[in-house]
Amino acid sequence: MPGLKEKYTSGVVAELREERGIANPLQVPRVQKVVVNMGFGVVDKETLKSRTEILTAITGQKPITTKARKSISNFKLRAGMIIGAKVTLRGDRMYEFLDRLISATLPRIRDFRGVPGDAFDGRGNYSLGIREVTIFPEIDPNKVSDNQGLDITIVTSTNNDDEARALLEKLGMPFAKK
Repeated sequence: MPGLKEKYTSGVVAELREERGIANPLQVPRVQKVVVNMGFGVVDKETLKSRTEILTAITGQKPITTKARKSISNFKLRAGMIIGAKVTLRGDRMYEFLDRLISATLPRIRDFRGVPGDAFDGRGNYSLGIREVTIFPEIDPNKVSDNQGLDITIVTSTNNDDEARALLEKLGMPFAKK
């Protein structure tokens, strides 16, 4: 069992039940999935392959490619062209990824003062943008040719931003002080 999942089941559930006055333990907010998305734009096949390998190394799971829905001539984009990749993590892989993100990756950001606390969507989901993938310990900075960012969305079981924030704080997410 991943360490963060064990922390959630043994401590966080009881703390949130006590703080929020929740009678049923199944009503306690939980993380349902984590979606890691990387937009490439219009790139050649070699760049596409290297970026999907980077996403595979970060998440431990093979990404699916996302394709353009419309053609946009100004961007030299045709419908059906591959413009990104994403991975949806659930279960143990999700908890392992969150644990690595919170404990190893985020502290490696230069001048890190915490993640923004206002990036909730009003439905209990939290989104975080990372400017460069070289902060992940799995990535060798010498092998990355160009700077690439990615988006991480943490989907929770609650529809309330306050409950989702309390859950993520208990799990160890380092929110910035206001």
